[in-house]
Amino acid sequence: MSERPGLAVVRTVAELRRAVGEWRLDGGKVALVPTMGALHPGHLALVAHARTLARHSLASLFVNPTQFGPSEDFTRYPRDEAADAAKLAAAGCDLLFAPEVAEMYPAGFAAAVDPGPLARRLEGSFRPGHFVGVATVVTKLLLQALPDFACFGEKDYQQLLVIRRVAADLDIPVRIEGVPTVRESDGLALSSRNRYLSGAERRIAPELHRTLETVARQARAGDAQAAPQGRAGLLQAGFAKVDYLEICDAATLEPLTDLDRPGRVLAAAWLGKTRLIDNIPLP
Repeated sequence: MSERPGLAVVRTVAELRRAVGEWRLDGGKVALVPTMGALHPGHLALVAHARTLARHSLASLFVNPTQFGPSEDFTRYPRDEAADAAKLAAAGCDLLFAPEVAEMYPAGFAAAVDPGPLARRLEGSFRPGHFVGVATVVTKLLLQALPDFACFGEKDYQQLLVIRRVAADLDIPVRIEGVPTVRESDGLALSSRNRYLSGAERRIAPELHRTLETVARQARAGDAQAAPQGRAGLLQAGFAKVDYLEICDAATLEPLTDLDRPGRVLAAAWLGKTRLIDNIPLP
């Protein structure tokens, strides 16, 4: 175990289990915040929520190669462990688990977790294999740390549902907590990938959230064309491509057909080479 100011850092599963085991001796509960680093206030909101749930808070930092497609940004994904550790320490996190790839996927590793139909729509349609990578690494983290709680942001809403499904189906004894999306003052959802936006693209980016709000209002009023109009509006605003903008059942992510059920409006769209995702509840 290494030390950064105010924050212990472990890099192996054995060290992680030893540290959590020591916490368990005093009966304290444990909350986990899985991250891929490049931390921003959205991540720190997860840490703050974790600290309301449990005596001990733990963050993981691991850029997971198995959830990136061949043409995606794994190699250029931002990495700055020192800066991330300083932010976690300032937020009051107790422990950072920062393993190397070989620790998580040792030679001969071959298993995978398929989360089923929930993972095949929306993001799953455009990023084949993405949620298998997510489900596999999160399952490993949950079994490695065995926390009482694990916190995930609602910005990645489909990911949140997938992880809840996996934990329930595999009887992993953890409560998966969703934490509301943290936004810039103009509505743009915080994301590590926002740093890729040019100045001009950053000025267009808040239109994604504004469009979701408009679509939600129109859908609630019974406008069957709300989603197609929203997709057209994003292209008119300057987005290069819209992968999807859909009004879904909040539990199943199937198209919402009953407005008496909770709904969610979800979208993914491109500005230049940057893919932004966002979602809001259907009020």
